[in-house]
Amino acid sequence: MSLMTWTDAMSVGVKALDDDHKKLVGMVNELHDGILAGHSKEALGPVLDRLVNYTKVHFSREEELFAQTKYPDAVSHKKEHDELIKKALDLQQRYKGGATSMLSLETMSFLKSWLNHHIQGVDKSYAPYLNSKGIR
Repeated sequence: MSLMTWTDAMSVGVKALDDDHKKLVGMVNELHDGILAGHSKEALGPVLDRLVNYTKVHFSREEELFAQTKYPDAVSHKKEHDELIKKALDLQQRYKGGATSMLSLETMSFLKSWLNHHIQGVDKSYAPYLNSKGIR
């Protein structure tokens, strides 16, 4: 059972970023499904690693577009990225260190909430600006 479902309402109007968001939603769902199925640390660890690594790739892609277009809210947006990466790296390190119980449904709820908030709120705010600069 999926934790999140991508909808067109989540689109930010930039294909590459929407594609990234869809992948992130898919990875969150894969991790969630693995937890529900009782998969082992050996099975869940690589999924968490892919999610953390792809989040970094996605944030870099957004930040590159901000730099190219001189997006006026880039600094505050990057700050939010940095905060999530810090939390994700901490989660990843603690999980690899043996704190397997922390990868819980509560953690998944946090990821879902954060991703929804980030896409629907903060990311949606840059869409008109990037679109006005020809980025679609």
